[in-house]
Amino acid sequence: MPLGDSPSERGSSDYDIRHTFSGAVSYNIPAPSGGIWKSVFGNWSTDSIIYARTAPPVNVVTGLNAFPGVSLSGANSVQRPDLVSGEPLWIADPNVAGGKRINPAAFVIPSSGPATPRQGDLGRNALRGFGATQVDLTLRRQFKLRERLSLQARADFFNIFNHPNFGPPTNYLNSPLFGQSTQMLGATLGSGGQNGGLNPLYQIGGPRSAQLALKLLF
Repeated sequence: MPLGDSPSERGSSDYDIRHTFSGAVSYNIPAPSGGIWKSVFGNWSTDSIIYARTAPPVNVVTGLNAFPGVSLSGANSVQRPDLVSGEPLWIADPNVAGGKRINPAAFVIPSSGPATPRQGDLGRNALRGFGATQVDLTLRRQFKLRERLSLQARADFFNIFNHPNFGPPTNYLNSPLFGQSTQMLGATLGSGGQNGGLNPLYQIGGPRSAQLALKLLF
């Protein structure tokens, strides 16, 4: 099947997330009715953001630069492999991230002559990687300084349960790490700044982290 054949290129979008859930809750914590306990425990509030989604697609490729005029290889290769009948696409492996990896034995490089390279029969974006789940929590207290001036002290906890979220697995067959996720999800979104992408400190998918802040409200 030649490169660019329309039916073979049809598949899910690279950004196809089938199911996503997000929710936010804010709660003003009740304070004691009076006395010193009201001074200590009054004006506390909490906020929580819950996010969960299913896995995005993974486009398995051979890693080879197999087509004339196409200088793409490795993860950017455009040649997909053939499927091996009877082999599972995923296998359990307790030694890799997420406890599973794409099975390299499920694919073979398409056999063809050097003058007639061939696209494999595996569809584009035919596999799915890892889902993601994260809970963020904020604890804050407001101090009224004047009628229209308040100071807010807050602590923000990201991924408070330290739930592991993994980036997409290595997608090209000729990599020794094929089928394994090698990064946390947050690190795969980019490094921000001139390098592009999003800073992992402020994105879903990183390890548990916390920040302290003071806000002047007027």
